[in-house]
Amino acid sequence: MKDLYRANDDGEPSNSAGAPILGQIQSYDLTNVLIGVVRYYGGTKLGVGGLINAYRTAAKEALENGKIITEVVKDRFELFFDYQDMALIMDVVKDNNAKINKQVFENDCYLSIAIEIDGTALLLEKLKGFESLKIEKIGTF
Repeated sequence: MKDLYRANDDGEPSNSAGAPILGQIQSYDLTNVLIGVVRYYGGTKLGVGGLINAYRTAAKEALENGKIITEVVKDRFELFFDYQDMALIMDVVKDNNAKINKQVFENDCYLSIAIEIDGTALLLEKLKGFESLKIEKIGTF
């Protein structure tokens, strides 16, 4: 998967705001992060070097004081099936450590699940025997 990122100086001199903030994110080896820094002009001109230091320091302090949450990338699926298969499908989903994000049990049942990528093939193999089951992949994230 290609890394996507964006840094913006938003009117500050080129590479004096976005790049130092992005550099801090990269130094912590983080993904899926947004850091916004607001600077109020207090009458003292910092110069490009001062701006770089101010934005870098603000980003560093945000990362040091914020809570970093580690998430594993997962495959996400929607399962549609008949109520008669509900108990067996639920057993397979739970036995394979898939996380159930949403469930609806009526005549037609629905599950929204997430599973770690390395468990996807085994789960799908175990589910393929259910005739009423329709599986739609939502994505990987």
